[in-house]
Amino acid sequence: MTSINQSQSNLTKPRTLWGDAWRRFKRDKMAVLGIIVLLLIIISVVFGPFIYTTPIDTIDFGNSTSPPSWEHPFGTNDLGQDQLARMLAGGRISLTVGVAAMIVAIFVGTLVGAISGFYGGIIESLLMRMTDLFISLPQLPLLLLVIYLFREPMKAIAGPEVGIFLLIVFVVGGLTWMSVARLVRASFLTTKEMDFVMAAKAIGAKSSRLIWVHILPNVLSPIIVAATLAVGNAIITESTLSFLGLGFPPDVPTWGRMLYDAQNYIETAPYMALFPGLAIFLTVLCINYVGDGLRDALDPQSKR
Repeated sequence: MTSINQSQSNLTKPRTLWGDAWRRFKRDKMAVLGIIVLLLIIISVVFGPFIYTTPIDTIDFGNSTSPPSWEHPFGTNDLGQDQLARMLAGGRISLTVGVAAMIVAIFVGTLVGAISGFYGGIIESLLMRMTDLFISLPQLPLLLLVIYLFREPMKAIAGPEVGIFLLIVFVVGGLTWMSVARLVRASFLTTKEMDFVMAAKAIGAKSSRLIWVHILPNVLSPIIVAATLAVGNAIITESTLSFLGLGFPPDVPTWGRMLYDAQNYIETAPYMALFPGLAIFLTVLCINYVGDGLRDALDPQSKR
């Protein structure tokens, strides 16, 4: 009798948006595989340096460009530095840049989209024209120009590592918020006309409360999807800057910087480019699979 009551309670348990989304997400095998591999990469770069304690800056010219071995599983670079240790340390920086730039892009995009979608009129027109202006700008040339012009002043203000980190994060985030703003604006235009928002407005809720308490929690789905894809885009952008020599200093081993250092040794030591390139490829691919899985799982029209 007890088991029957328990089964009946399970059947009558109310379904939630996030519960349904999780069930749909679990059915996407590539998304589940992507999140597993991504978690393994994150765990490796966070805890790996505590386990694999080989220094990243020890120079040994006698071991220069050594192939993978038991002593150096990923080989060494042209200075004899261990590639695995540098990849683990560089992964922390690359992932941190990706997440930080994503936060900047999501914050700016959500703010612009929420204000323009809620208030409309002249405010919406001005903000959307500004968004169109940023979309029309050639991003990579502008990114290279800004980094080239401001990298030395930022180094002088905050130091070579922190200064470049802040510059890359704010520039990458500041040039990738436009798609988020459009998504949030479209969601706000639809949601603000719903009955629960009209009821809250009728009982005297302020505009700020309507935006942040009543409407924004109901438009989180596209924001979450955009956030996952923005991380991958930021990692690729940082790797591109480092590969072009405009990223972090040479002694900071990001994945893109490791590719830059390996470009002259592609024929003699291809593993110098293989392992960091594979790390970038797997990380961005997994993030994209997770983003696609979230997009399908959070879509209320999904029939999967």
